[in-house]
Amino acid sequence: MIHCKQSRIASGSRAADGGHRGFARLARVAGAAALAVVAGVTSPAAMAQEIYPSKPVKIVLGFSAGGGTDAIARALAKHMAGTLGANVLIDNKPGANGNIAAEEVSRAPGDGYTLLYNTSSIASSPALYSKRLSYDVTKDLTPVALTASLPIVLVVPAKSPFKTVEELVAYAKANPGKLNYASAGNGNVTHLASLSFEDAVGIKGMHIPYKGEAPALVDLMAGMVDYYFATSAGAIPAVKSGRLRALAVATKKPLDTLPGVPTLDATVAKGLEMSAWSGMMAPAGTSPAIVAKLNGAVEKALADKEVQAYFANQSAQASSSTPEEYGAFLGREIEALAKVIKKAGVTLD
Repeated sequence: MIHCKQSRIASGSRAADGGHRGFARLARVAGAAALAVVAGVTSPAAMAQEIYPSKPVKIVLGFSAGGGTDAIARALAKHMAGTLGANVLIDNKPGANGNIAAEEVSRAPGDGYTLLYNTSSIASSPALYSKRLSYDVTKDLTPVALTASLPIVLVVPAKSPFKTVEELVAYAKANPGKLNYASAGNGNVTHLASLSFEDAVGIKGMHIPYKGEAPALVDLMAGMVDYYFATSAGAIPAVKSGRLRALAVATKKPLDTLPGVPTLDATVAKGLEMSAWSGMMAPAGTSPAIVAKLNGAVEKALADKEVQAYFANQSAQASSSTPEEYGAFLGREIEALAKVIKKAGVTLD
């Protein structure tokens, strides 16, 4: 009996040892697998792909709510949110030709949660604020995507005495300094368009800069300024509602959305064409994985039928790009606008 009991105990011990060895093998396999998973997940690129975004994403816009750029930014943000699976919010920080917003984003962490929706003004700022700019657009910000290109439209109040661009130019020549014009900010493309127009037709007006397109349009509709070179996104709704009158477009061909409105090229300023563009940037140091994810969300938004219909109604053109393509485009624009600014003799230092 004792022998049998010892045999049972020995047999049980061997079984237990075998079980322990089995568990040990399983533990080693599981441990190795866990280490492999952890090693993959904890790399920056993998972490970015796995968990970003885990909270709302803020897009800082350097112009007032209600303008054409703001409307386009909000349309994109709405559809980006669906792709990213997180809220995408617009934070308007108007002032200094968009530089207040750009400076804020340039100082933000490169974690993908603070982005910049910029206009072509970011390319004119290096030449305009060569001594005062506190950030370097090519070093402190990372291109994400080019988003849109918008034609420029010369508009006047609905009750303006000017029915054609020729009438406006004739009056300005006969009454030097009597007319004033709005812009969305010093050095903004709407300002540079006015300077190019003045140079081409030989007139001089009084410049009144605003903190974005929305307040400029409000004062124009109220008759407080005489004319404004607006983006198509800002101009077309006001023209169609009868609050503004379009005199000309700064495009090679007339716009389908503004039938009967001639081009500057065909009327008073041969070869004068200008457009506004916009894009998205992130702080320098943002991981390539996050930049790629954001670029994909922008591309998907631009391909959405609702966004495309909205763009078409504003005569805006979707301008999708890779981050690298946007960076190269931005470099070319900085050089081109520097030449325009130098010729006009404009500086804000």
